Amino acid sequence: MKISVKERVEAQATTMDDAQQAAMRRVANDLHRLNQAVVEAVQAGLSVELIRTARHHGGSGNWGDLLTPIIVRNVGSPQ
Repeated sequence: MKISVKERVEAQATTMDDAQQAAMRRVANDLHRLNQAVVEAVQAGLSVELIRTARHHGGSGNWGDLLTPIIVRNVGSPQ
């Protein structure tokens, strides 16, 4: 059984304070929008690869990956 991003966030949020819950929901919502944008780009004839270009460290053991998209127009795609 697949668990949705929203369900995963809700399960993880039970051990977080309010600020952490808000930050986690924002990441989940923005990730959902990013995934939708990737699907639309692929449907429009592009290939999309997300590359980790850096890692942000919060100073107390917390970290997050920062991404850059590599987007390529496929040769056979309509212009």
